[in-house]
Amino acid sequence: MSEHEKLYRVGQLAELTGLTVRTLHHYDEIGLLSPSRRSGAGYRLYGGEDVTRLYEILALRQLGLSLDQISDAIHGETSLEAMLVAHADHVDAQLAAMQKLQTHMATVLATVRRSHRPTDTDLLDLIRKVMTVDARVENYFDADQLAALAVRREQLGEDQIRAVENRWPSLIAEVDAAIAAGTDPASDEAGALATEWMGLLEQFHGGDPGLRDGMYRMQEENTEEIQKNFGGPTPEQIDFIRRANDSRG
Repeated sequence: MSEHEKLYRVGQLAELTGLTVRTLHHYDEIGLLSPSRRSGAGYRLYGGEDVTRLYEILALRQLGLSLDQISDAIHGETSLEAMLVAHADHVDAQLAAMQKLQTHMATVLATVRRSHRPTDTDLLDLIRKVMTVDARVENYFDADQLAALAVRREQLGEDQIRAVENRWPSLIAEVDAAIAAGTDPASDEAGALATEWMGLLEQFHGGDPGLRDGMYRMQEENTEEIQKNFGGPTPEQIDFIRRANDSRG
């Protein structure tokens, strides 16, 4: 390190890069980017090599890699080339999903321009495809997970997806009826409803913990809108299923 090398305190580096001090502290805590020096007063001091490392981190982050993946690449546990190839495959899947959405939108738009109202099926298909790439969905799933969702849709196929979607309203109605009848969540009836409920959810997330958690967060934070636009489920119904699952151990 040159004796005349420019050094930056954490606040200065945060201001220059647009990152938060908290983010830089977090990178330090997880061993992703630790400052080369500290002042006598204990301040973090970042040098030129640290700035280079930070650029690498942010460049990989822009590509959608997780912090764990970035750490593996930077510390040589996974080659950068292999990681980029894998990520490129995910991006290809996302692009394929976007292209299909574009094609479907063009079809619906052509129908409208002919002064015809699109059918409910047309619009429902469009809603399903938009939900896969909607900006709001991106708040709950990272780039890799969005790509996994696109792949998941391809694996299931439109017929299976439609069958699952068609089953939800009647299953929700059955759960609602069970609640109204005072059914014990620990009963066999409730257990059967919970088993089917969780099975339908697994059609979406495929057992992937990240997809499952993102789906639950999206549901919890948009419950009212989901009820209004898609007919449920309500917090009471979700709680009933949760208690039925808990009773099954």
